[in-house]
Amino acid sequence: MHNLPERAQPLAEAADLRAAEQYCHDFTRREAKNFYWGFISLPHDQRIAIYALYGFARQVDDAVDGPQRRDFPEALDRQRARIRRCVRGDYSDPITQVLANVILRYEIPERELLAVIDGVEMDLTRTRYETWQELRRYCYLVAAVIGRMCVRIFGFEDCAALERAEDLGLALQLTNILRDVREDAEMGRIYLPREDLDRFGVTESELISGEPTPQWRRLVAFEAQRARGLFAAGYGVLRYIPRRAAVCVHTMAGIYERILEKIEREPDFPLRGRTSLSPSEKLLVMVGSWLRPV
Repeated sequence: MHNLPERAQPLAEAADLRAAEQYCHDFTRREAKNFYWGFISLPHDQRIAIYALYGFARQVDDAVDGPQRRDFPEALDRQRARIRRCVRGDYSDPITQVLANVILRYEIPERELLAVIDGVEMDLTRTRYETWQELRRYCYLVAAVIGRMCVRIFGFEDCAALERAEDLGLALQLTNILRDVREDAEMGRIYLPREDLDRFGVTESELISGEPTPQWRRLVAFEAQRARGLFAAGYGVLRYIPRRAAVCVHTMAGIYERILEKIEREPDFPLRGRTSLSPSEKLLVMVGSWLRPV
């Protein structure tokens, strides 16, 4: 009789955690249109950890979306307080419930989680970047630092893995910027560095109007080449992480590389709409990642 209450509590907690993990899975499957194809190749525990990390990053972004954007400083302060509590094991929702365990198990630094929030804040306070170095700093906060945390979850043999993960995150984010250039311009955001626009003679009004020019095509080729250099360096991470994690990374990066290839072939398209891959194209990338030699 005395053993029942002691046994019931852990069972209840385990069921609650499983429900939180399922929530993270469902949230990621619904929201991560490209990354999910890579996530599913991971072992169960790593997959759940990545779902929680993705969910956290997406929640931070959603916290300042919509009409409440006017109150974004307070919203981001709440997110910073939320992650500090999470680091101490105090959670308030299914995503932070799972994330609290992830932080402890994989030794995720608090500073890297907070950097994601800093990136969202930068996105709300800056609409122009003068140089590639300025843009690189933004890309680090919104993408590269997440790559670092993913590698911590995967496990790695050499600290060089963290640097290569940064390069890959930068490559993905620069590809995003090229893909979404028209959509961002219509919202008043020009991410491409002003020094690059000036170098190739592309004006902001041309981005907003969506009128392709020879100058625009040369600019796209230049930025695509920069992204390719980052992809080449970033793929070095595959040497330092386990096989299934490498499949995950290669699938996610491969999807974005295919998007970059489409942009290179049709540089005018980003001024008209968003370049994407079909489900069958993503499936081919995933299969190719599994078939890669070790």
